This record gives sequence, structure tokens and C-alpha cells, in this order.
Amino acid sequence: MSLQIDAVILAGGMARRMGGNDKGLVELQSQPMIKHAIDRIKPQVREILINANRNQTRYAEFGYKVISDEDSGYLGPLAGMITAMGQTQANYLLVVPCDCPLLPTDLVERMLSQLEIENADLAVASDGKREQPVVLLLKPELRDSMKAFLDAGERKIDFWYAKHNCAVADFSDQPNAFVNVNTPEQKQQLSEAIAK
Repeated sequence: MSLQIDAVILAGGMARRMGGNDKGLVELQSQPMIKHAIDRIKPQVREILINANRNQTRYAEFGYKVISDEDSGYLGPLAGMITAMGQTQANYLLVVPCDCPLLPTDLVERMLSQLEIENADLAVASDGKREQPVVLLLKPELRDSMKAFLDAGERKIDFWYAKHNCAVADFSDQPNAFVNVNTPEQKQQLSEAIAK
């Protein structure tokens, strides 16, 4: 049986550092940022879900199912992950943020490989210097554990996955793969870097 892997792109945040603009829809190289993420992961997964808490109609125009957090109140990435885990029938769910336009084209392959080598419940990507807690490959069965963690008032993803058997997938050969865009200045810098 071949493994089924779905993905969720997290675009549900407030984007305070981006002046409140919806980060996934901010244009980079004349395309919305989320489009870069979609293009990177589409060949790697079966289905894509987009987690958005505003501008849902705009996000729906990309042709994928848009899901909003079950828990309202902008509770952060965990809320989007929990919602997505409840919406997928796949063996694994890939989680990526909408503001990482240079995601590895072999992200799923390498994360799954590391997860299987270590017989882990989930894998987190590392750029060689630090782990990227919003780039995960996880089993949807972990949903109850994550929901209990969030319901207890916790927000930090890395605290949650530290409780589980978590593999770290090393992408130090692609150190810019997880560059994310939080501010207009970072957007400008990245745009210039891509254009080179």
C-alpha cells in the first residue's frame, strides 16, 4: 500500500509584523506568497488544505479546500494543525507555513525517510542551525494529544513535539529553504535574492 500524504499550508495568523496584511496573499515576485508554497509542495503530496481565518474567498481561488480554525481567537499554528488533522484521511500530514517560498522540493521524501529510520511519530525540519517547528510531517492520530496541549493553554509547538518520538530531518544543505517573510523588509530582501 502506498502511503497517502496530505499537506496543510498555515495561513491563519494575524501577521502583525507584516502590518496586519494577510501574509499568504502578500506578493513576492508578483505572486502571492502562498502560491510559492503551493508550487513547491504540490508535486510532493496528494491533497493540499489551506488553513485561513480571513480572506477565505481569496484563498479558495487557488483551487484547494480552505479550512478555518475550529477554535476561534487566533490561537496560533497549533489550532490550524489540529483542524487539518481532523480533515485528512491520509497516513501523514505535512505542515508548512504560507511564508516560506523556498521550501525544499524533496521535503516530504527526506522527512518521511528520517521518520521511518527512527520509527518516529513525527518529523521536524532543521536548517542545520535550528529546528523549524512549523515544518512538520506528522501522523493525524496525534491530534488528540495536540488538542489537549492547546486546551491546557500551551502554544509552543516545540514543547508539544518534545513529548513525542520526534525525528529531525536535516536540510543544512539547503539553509535558505526555510527563510520566512515576516516583515516588508524581509520580503524585499528575499525578492532581491530570488531575482539574482
